Amino acid sequence: MVTIHIEYRHTNAELTDPTIRRRTTAAMVSYIKDLMFDMQMGDIDSKFTETIIDEGPNTVLINGREIPEIIDGLKIKMLEVEDSCDLGQGGRVTFGRPTLDWKKDIIEDVPDTIMKNAIAKVFADESKNELPVVDA
Repeated sequence: MVTIHIEYRHTNAELTDPTIRRRTTAAMVSYIKDLMFDMQMGDIDSKFTETIIDEGPNTVLINGREIPEIIDGLKIKMLEVEDSCDLGQGGRVTFGRPTLDWKKDIIEDVPDTIMKNAIAKVFADESKNELPVVDA
């Protein structure tokens, strides 16, 4: 069975950019714990570790890999209106930054779409490695 292990490494320093999606490390921890809950409700074995470091950039590791490394080469696309599950209702009007726009040097700014795509990619990679090899 595939296990998704997400580790959030961060310092105790306050985040100073008011434009990022999660403005505190506590908000990032809460976000990741919500993702864990969703995965566990979907019967995906998952584990979360919060590691406080003395210095260095804050980062998220999924099964030991950083998000930019995981999504490198992926073509991330938003759902088309007819593919979404809005049950025939009109599209939402949103204000602010585009969904896939993020400050890659601040992990707390990672968009939900990119985070979930990274988790899905790791899950797929790990599942592929678990398949038994069948001789033809």
